[in-house]
Formats: sequence, C-alpha cells, structure tokens
Amino acid sequence: MFMVAVTYAASVDVVDRFGPAHGDWPKQLISQRLLLAAGRQIPLTGGVYLASEMSTEDLSRLLATDPHVLNGVAAHSVVGFTPLLVAAGLEDLKDQ
Repeated sequence: MFMVAVTYAASVDVVDRFGPAHGDWPKQLISQRLLLAAGRQIPLTGGVYLASEMSTEDLSRLLATDPHVLNGVAAHSVVGFTPLLVAAGLEDLKDQ
C-alpha cells in the first residue's frame, strides 16, 4: 500500500481551474480500487491518497495521469507501507 502526499505547486486559485477534471480522476480510480481514499490536506496545501498495493512503476504511471500533475500545478511524494494494525471494519486494508 502507498500513502501519496500531493503538494500544490501553484496557488489554490490556479489549482482550482483544474478541479472538475481532477475531481473525476480519483472517483474513477476509487471505483477500480486503485485508490482507496483521497482527500485534502489541512491546511489546503495539497492532498493525500491511499493507493492499493501495486508495483512502484504502475503507481508512477497512474499518478502521472493526475490532471493536477499533467497541468503542472501539483507534485506527488510516495511512501510505501504495510498496514499491520487497523481499526475495526478496516481489516481488508491489511490485504492491500
């Protein structure tokens, strides 16, 4: 599994111009279970994704399709991890 930190490389006003295309992007990937969660950082300086287990090459290819990245307004930082402890109801995360 991967935790992906998204850092905006432009002001929120500029980033928001790509909001509609970017909003559809994680929804599609979550429906395919390639991303497990997506949300905004607080304060709003970027976002965070939880990505399913896959090769780092596949993840890199997937992240390169992010409309924010394609438009040069965000960058990703990836941390791989193995979930060992999870809250009740989230046990399937240990299989990711």
